[in-house]
Amino acid sequence: MTVSKRNRSQAGFTLIELLVVMIILAVLAAFAIPRVLNRTEDARRARAISDVKTLGTALDMYKADNGEYPTTEQGLDALRQAPTSDPVPKGWNGPYLKEPIAADPWGNPYVYESPGETGDYDLITLGADGQPGGDGKNADYPDLQAQE
Repeated sequence: MTVSKRNRSQAGFTLIELLVVMIILAVLAAFAIPRVLNRTEDARRARAISDVKTLGTALDMYKADNGEYPTTEQGLDALRQAPTSDPVPKGWNGPYLKEPIAADPWGNPYVYESPGETGDYDLITLGADGQPGGDGKNADYPDLQAQE
């Protein structure tokens, strides 16, 4: 049995139909992509704030066990391994974090200082540029715990 010309021509899409579909997809993408890109920065900010709160909770548990926060020199690593530098904590009951301390959402390390300028400690992320100060995506995100 042979397929007639009429059935063969109706078997697929025409070039015009494909172009119309591609144009519609391009228009939808033009509206959707900028919204998704803006949400990416919002997600990074939210993750940075969440990370800082988690680290702040771990620092508070460290202080509850040891009577003081780790020094700047001991750093955040004191939450994963017992410090060996002075003051050596006598009540270390860690690790206080299950996972290794990751970089901030922009790939920069979190900055920890104890004692801090704003409280017992300062814990911040320097934003996308990795430099102090800045606006928008380059803004610093201070520790919410230390500001309370």
